Amino acid sequence: MHALATPPSIAIAGSLAQKPCQGGHTWQFLNYLLGLRRLGCDVLFIDRLEPGMCTDNRGDPCAVEESVNLRYFLDVMDHFGLGDSFTLDYHRGERVYGRSRRDTEAFLRRSGALINVMGFLEDEDLLGCAPLRVFLDTDPGFGQMWCDLGQADLFRGHDLHVTIAENIGKEECSIPTCGLKWITWRQPIVLEQWPVQATLPAEGAAFTSIGSWRGPYAPVEHRGKTYGLRVHEFRKFIGLPALTGERFELALDIHTAEVRDISLLVENGWTLADPTVVASDAWRYRDYIQHSRGEFMATKGMYVETQGGWFSERSICYLASGRPVVAQNTGLSRLYPLGEGIVAFRTLDESVAAIAEVQGNYARHARAARDLAEAYFDSDKVLTDLLVKLSLA
Repeated sequence: MHALATPPSIAIAGSLAQKPCQGGHTWQFLNYLLGLRRLGCDVLFIDRLEPGMCTDNRGDPCAVEESVNLRYFLDVMDHFGLGDSFTLDYHRGERVYGRSRRDTEAFLRRSGALINVMGFLEDEDLLGCAPLRVFLDTDPGFGQMWCDLGQADLFRGHDLHVTIAENIGKEECSIPTCGLKWITWRQPIVLEQWPVQATLPAEGAAFTSIGSWRGPYAPVEHRGKTYGLRVHEFRKFIGLPALTGERFELALDIHTAEVRDISLLVENGWTLADPTVVASDAWRYRDYIQHSRGEFMATKGMYVETQGGWFSERSICYLASGRPVVAQNTGLSRLYPLGEGIVAFRTLDESVAAIAEVQGNYARHARAARDLAEAYFDSDKVLTDLLVKLSLA
């Protein structure tokens, strides 16, 4: 651990309670909170719920006290030692869990910064308490294009703007900057929470991935071009299981109405796992990844077409576990050494070759995967770098 000499207090705002029982989404915030705490920072997580968001185990609307949202959120905070490091506002102060509104405002006033993930926090009074308001862009391309088209402006009211699209502003990247000076950065992982798996998986273990077939956004039309979703990219690689003879399993959030795509996946040899079972919390999610052969990552068309260098926090979890990642190229070759641990592809033929390369030299790729996690995504290094870029360390 590399504790800072004078660690700042940092608040992070994000939507964990709104998305309960989603292990990957949970880890996205845990890696920030636990990573900053490792550096000696006092952290506070700010979240909110509204009545229409609260459901019971069957998915039916219910009171907040009976909701899976609240139960899951409190369980996560308690398990990871964050029981005194959060404030959860329900319905604009009708109820507040964790720290009181007054304590939250006081924390923000003495903090170094409020990191607002995707502009989640819109409470002007709380935003106004923070001496430095930082917009953290983890879904690059969408917000910038909405802003450029005049459809939405997530970035207003923030002092600094950080994005994980490390190629933004470069000639090869088509993400508009919206006239902002973007600070580029990559996502962290707390390596002690994701130990390398010393035992290699069985030969028959599947390449896996976890994600949403469509997600919350619609495709974006921008300057005569359509920027699509994962579904539009994944269909290009539908024949991969038959062409490689390997096992592939997707923990896929796909609506039952997607009958055509579900049939297409199954008919082409993809096994579908239920993410509400295998990735329903932080522990099952970690276990699922660590028992995989590796990850096959086909991603949103937005990331592929813009070439911003997006790399999933999920893929970083595979790397840390010593599980190779076969990844669709989003501009990664300009950022990381590829070919060992991460093998990138653009076409179906290249994806077939990438799987064959990993399978033919698996132990070497497994070692390289962990090496990449340590070199490029270790929270001690990455979060210290962020604080330096924010002039907080």
